[in-house]
Order: sequence, then structure tokens, then C-alpha cells
Amino acid sequence: MTEALSKKIDSLPPLPKTIIDLEEFKRSPQKDLEVLEEIISHDPLIVATLLKVSNSAMFGFNNKVETASRAIHLLGVNFTLSIAFGSAIKNALDTDLGAYGINADQFMSLANTSSNLLKEWLKRVDNNLKEELLLPVFLLETGRFVLSGLAFEEKFKDEFLAKIKKDPLKISEIEKEYFNVTTPQVTSSIFSHWNLSESLVEMIKYADDAENCPDKYKKDAQILDVIRTICNVTDPLADQFAQAGIEKAKAYGLETKHLEKAIETMQDRLLEA
Repeated sequence: MTEALSKKIDSLPPLPKTIIDLEEFKRSPQKDLEVLEEIISHDPLIVATLLKVSNSAMFGFNNKVETASRAIHLLGVNFTLSIAFGSAIKNALDTDLGAYGINADQFMSLANTSSNLLKEWLKRVDNNLKEELLLPVFLLETGRFVLSGLAFEEKFKDEFLAKIKKDPLKISEIEKEYFNVTTPQVTSSIFSHWNLSESLVEMIKYADDAENCPDKYKKDAQILDVIRTICNVTDPLADQFAQAGIEKAKAYGLETKHLEKAIETMQDRLLEA
């Protein structure tokens, strides 16, 4: 990690109260939906994001979702937490993502797509693992806010973006060239700085370095790596990225039959959106 990047992480503002409350709720053994609704209701931006996501074609609910309570019941606690965390963190960092060729809304859409792909895949394989990974997969690329901001400050944003567009399967290598670290490592450092849970920090830290991941989190990191490969920031779910993700899954010894079906489902949903 470069000195400039390290200073940028150290200078991040304190956690917004909403994230602190959500983290306490997440760690609590009792998951009272009314308590979750109360926390979310204090942040209008989270409520707006939650309703926007709930009413997207990605879910295809029959009736329009008009209240946070209804959204929570339809999406479930862990998916709601993912959206709430993601929305609050996006608003806290509030940096131009132009170095990756996207804006904040597209960032949230990509996180949503990644989470839905995970759900479609693992609901047929391991439901407990699915629930465990919903939050890390949604927040996985948070570090891009900091990296993009630094690319603007150091005035190599256009050069950086051009390299990504030329070879999108090598984004991690390009990040290492400019920052000496990758997005998951930066995300992990941000969450460590904010004292979020160890499991969240460790899973994300090794999402593009699964070979060196401690055994406790290795399978989690492998799955995150597969998902982020398929949901490439330049064109999520495009055939070349889907195939690259499937090949990674095979190499890791992960299930691929349901993964391929999940990719097809998500590609169809994107066409309908």
C-alpha cells in the first residue's frame, strides 16, 4: 500500500451512527425486524435505496414495495443489512468513481447484481453459506471509492481507466501497478480501520488472494473471487467474465452446475431490467 493510500484510509471520517447501529444489530443474537426497521428509518437515503432495489426487475415482486417494513420482510434480514450497509458506506465515502468508469448508482447496482448472483447460486448449494456471504459480497468493492479518489488526486485517472477498459480481466494487476494493493485489500483495510467484524475483514481481504487465505475463510474467499470475476465492473455478467468465473470455480473445486444456471438466470433478469 502506498503512503498516500495509507494516509487516505487513516483520515477517513468516523463510522456514521447508522452503520454502528447496524453492526450492533448484526452481532445481536436476536434479529427483531422492528428494531432493524427503526434503525433504517432514521436514514432516508437508506430507505430510498431499499425501496429502489426492492422494486427493481432483479427481484420481480408482483406488487410495488412502498414501505421499509415490507421491503425487509420480502428481502430478508441479511439482504436488507447488505443494502443498508452499502448505502450508508457509499454516502459516507462519497467519492467520484470515474477511475472505474462508473458512478455511485452503478456501484450500488453492481453490488446488488453480485449479491443476487450469490443468492441464486448458493441457495441450491448451501443456504447457511449464502446468508453468511451476502454482506461481504455486497460490500466487497467498497475500496474503489478510495482508490478512485486517489487516482483523481494523483492525476492518472484517465490512464488508469484506459488500462482497465483494455484488459478488464486484469483489474487487480492494474491496481497493484498503481497502488501496490487491490480493491479487496483496501476494502478490508477500511473495515479494519472502522473496527467492523473480523470475519468480514478477513473474508474480503483474501477475495483475490484465496491461495494465501487462512483455512478458516478460504472457501468464503474463493466464492467471493468467483462472484467478483463474473460481475466485472466494466460489463457484469458478460460471457467472457462468466466463463472466467466458472473456470475459477472449477479450479477451486466449487460447485458449477448451479453456478451456470444462476448466471443464466441473472443474465435474463438484466435483459428484462
